[in-house]
Amino acid sequence: MIGRALTSFFWGWLADRYGRKPIILIGTSSVVVLNALFGLSTSFWMALSTRFLLGCFNSVLGIIRAYASEVCREEYRSVALSVASTSRGIGMIIGPAIGGFLAQPAENFPNLFSESSIFGRFPYFLPCLVISVYAVGVLVACWWLPETLHMHDKKVNKRCDSCDVLEASAEESDEKDYVIEVEERKISQKANLLRNWPLMSVIIVYCVFSLQEIAYAEIFSLWAVSDKKYGGLSFSSQDVGEVLAISGFGLLLFQLLLYPPIEKVLGPITVTRLSAAVSIPLLASYPYIAMLSGITLHLVINIASVLRNTLSVALVTGLFILQNNAVPQSQRAAANGISMTAMSVFKAFGPAGGGALFSWAQKRQVAAFLPGDQLVFFVLNLVQFIGLLLTFKPFLAQPHE
Repeated sequence: MIGRALTSFFWGWLADRYGRKPIILIGTSSVVVLNALFGLSTSFWMALSTRFLLGCFNSVLGIIRAYASEVCREEYRSVALSVASTSRGIGMIIGPAIGGFLAQPAENFPNLFSESSIFGRFPYFLPCLVISVYAVGVLVACWWLPETLHMHDKKVNKRCDSCDVLEASAEESDEKDYVIEVEERKISQKANLLRNWPLMSVIIVYCVFSLQEIAYAEIFSLWAVSDKKYGGLSFSSQDVGEVLAISGFGLLLFQLLLYPPIEKVLGPITVTRLSAAVSIPLLASYPYIAMLSGITLHLVINIASVLRNTLSVALVTGLFILQNNAVPQSQRAAANGISMTAMSVFKAFGPAGGGALFSWAQKRQVAAFLPGDQLVFFVLNLVQFIGLLLTFKPFLAQPHE
């Protein structure tokens, strides 16, 4: 996260200047190499260095958000951004599940992997290798991505001098889009993104919700595997992996099938507010879910987890739409770079803060006010409520369509 915070704006600036596709290719290549090296780490500092470098070289998420809003017509932008945020959400859910299932293969699958093999000497290399191989496939597929940032200033000026725009053909209609794009680029070169309050207000709201999201992800796994006498679920790592996998599947169905029509009717800001508001009573119910047992517990926690992750991604998707609407295309990647920088700073503190909060709550099992895990979910809801308040005027300024 620190590496990403240091370089996200730089990669966004490059993407606005030279195109989206080269930056996407560089970021995906960094996953192939550095993720594999992380699995081959022989010391803590090597592991830390590879993660830092991966953050420095990989700014794919911000660029993809800009790309998704540009690669299709306006009426499909909510679908495109929904796909982008769904992919991110599923990655955050399935990624830890892959790590949990494939880590230490020599111990978990001794018939397939021996202690003397590379997977025995590097017990966390297998999940990293699987992700790197997958990234190779993504890298190959990205060669066929069309570039969405068009730079035809000279061509446009020449064509505009020699053709009648009102009687333009389909090809010339594209050139009119280029004219508008060029004019936007000239105007945006003088614009200061940091003074764009509709953009900055959305980024601040996004950072608050990101802090809550990463803290929840850290706390959920700790809470699920902790003993029932401490208010947890007494789940195994495999149980947690199954819950996360089911959540990912439910999230995929909702974002692809239900989110676009809902966003079309209600609008992105209303979807964001509703998602944040419904998440509060849902999280407040978690300590009471821990009182259940058997099949009832598994059924309820799976439903709650699907709802929670769906609401979280729907919330973020609405903010992505508002953020991209706040700037012209020629500044979109830089704007997403600023967003990624700020979000990475907040997310750098989220896991540590969530872990510390959970540890403190474990020592308050007999407290009179908010004992045990009730304190954990109260603090998560407090952050969520602050984010919800910030989605209203006068703080959040919506861009003019």
